[in-house]
Amino acid sequence: MGKRRLSRELTLKFLYQYDVNIEQNRELNNFDEQLEGFFITQDVINDIEIKDFFIVLAKGVCDNRDSIDEIISKYSDNWKVSRISRIDINILRIAIYEMLNLSNIPHPVTINEAVDIAKKYGNNESGSFINGIVDRVRIALEKGEN
Repeated sequence: MGKRRLSRELTLKFLYQYDVNIEQNRELNNFDEQLEGFFITQDVINDIEIKDFFIVLAKGVCDNRDSIDEIISKYSDNWKVSRISRIDINILRIAIYEMLNLSNIPHPVTINEAVDIAKKYGNNESGSFINGIVDRVRIALEKGEN
């Protein structure tokens, strides 16, 4: 598995944990504290390339969560963000953050990674659901929208 793929999967796990912690106790929304706790459980993050990309993604998604969720709402026909599974919403957040902020990663790469991760961690329909939304976002970005 590639280092960036591993970073994306770790980011998904972190964001899932972050969401659960906030849902259970609003006072647990301190990103740095949750990140430190996550590092304790993840030995693989000793690789600096994996760790650096993971931090970029995790912090970027957490810092821009509301604006990313607005984009997801805009392009997810008949789906409210609150009704999308926790796995799928976080895969979408990661992919959209990448597409908006990491210009060194081609959009098709981001989309393929998101779909593959969705197939691994989501349900039977997650891959096509994720693909549909991130592809709409890609088209909008290429047209200069958003």
